[in-house]
Amino acid sequence: MKKAILSILAAGILLSACNQSAKTAQSADSSATQTAVGASGSTGSATQANAPVMNFDKSSYDFGKITRGDKVTYNFKFTNTGKSPLIITSAVASCGCTTPNWPKTPITPGQSGQITVVFNSTGKVGLQDKMVTITANTNPAQTVVHLVGEVLEKK
Repeated sequence: MKKAILSILAAGILLSACNQSAKTAQSADSSATQTAVGASGSTGSATQANAPVMNFDKSSYDFGKITRGDKVTYNFKFTNTGKSPLIITSAVASCGCTTPNWPKTPITPGQSGQITVVFNSTGKVGLQDKMVTITANTNPAQTVVHLVGEVLEKK
């Protein structure tokens, strides 16, 4: 008798779990369709066509080999090749040893700017790939640049 009750209870839980996941999948499909329809509307594509474009001279800089404790500074130069002013809201490094500094004023179409990145190799040894994620009013909203090289032990 206990086995029969437990079997019925287990089957009920299993069926309700399957029913719930089907509703969740159906809801996700519905919201994905709504997003796709909204993104393809004429207002969305007109906005994308007029969006600023951050075009970097180099998206990666190889600083070569340095000795632990050295600092490396590089200026990632870019141009706004879009049709509206470029506004950078943040630049975040993948490590506390890397510090980015970016223009706080809008960069008008055709104008250039730079993001200065300083890497402090204190406490680091070996191959390094430090990423800086730049968030702006571009499409896509985030762009990543890399500072790469090798840190050698002091002799």
